[in-house]
Amino acid sequence: MSSAKKSTERLIKKYPNRRLYDTQTSSYITLTDVKQLVLDADEFTVIDAKSSEDLTRSILLQIILEEEANGAPMFSSGVLSQIIRYYGHAMQGMMGSYLEKNVQAFTDIQSKFTTGQTGAFEGKPFSPEMWTQFMNVQGPMMQGMMNNYIDQSKNLFVQMQEQMQNQSKSIFGAAFPFPPVEKK
Repeated sequence: MSSAKKSTERLIKKYPNRRLYDTQTSSYITLTDVKQLVLDADEFTVIDAKSSEDLTRSILLQIILEEEANGAPMFSSGVLSQIIRYYGHAMQGMMGSYLEKNVQAFTDIQSKFTTGQTGAFEGKPFSPEMWTQFMNVQGPMMQGMMNNYIDQSKNLFVQMQEQMQNQSKSIFGAAFPFPPVEKK
C-alpha cells in the first residue's frame, strides 16, 4: 500500500477490554460503527493496541458472523462447510482468489446498474445482457483456476515421486545399486 493511501486510511485500535478506538474521531466505536465504515467504503485498519497486530480481517469476520446470526443468512450451512473444507487443501489459495474475483465482478455489475452505465434500468432487477456479461467472466476464471490447480497438482506429484525415490535410495541403496536418473 502506498504511504499516501496509508495516511488517509483510518486507524482503529482494539484494546484488551475489547473496545475499539477510532483515532480519527478520538472516540470509542462499536462493531456497528465499523460496519458503517465498510458500507461507506471508508478505508480502515484495525490493530491491537498492545502488539500492533493487524486485526482487520478478524473484525470483518466478526461483523459477518453477527450479520449471519441476525435475519436471513447469506451463506447456507452447506456453503460454509465447503469453504471450511478448502482450508489446508491444495486449492485453498485459488478458491479465495476465485471467490474474490466473483464478488468483485458481481459488485462491478451492480455498480453499472445503479449508475445507469448499461442503459435504462426500467425497474428490472437484472437484464439478460447483464447476466450474460457476468457469466462470461465465470468461464475464463474457472479455466484459469483449474489450470493452476492442475499445475500445482502436477508439481506436487513430481515432488512426492522424487521424495519417494530418494527415500527408497536411502533405505535400499546399500543393498541394491540404483542407476543414475536422468532429469528432463
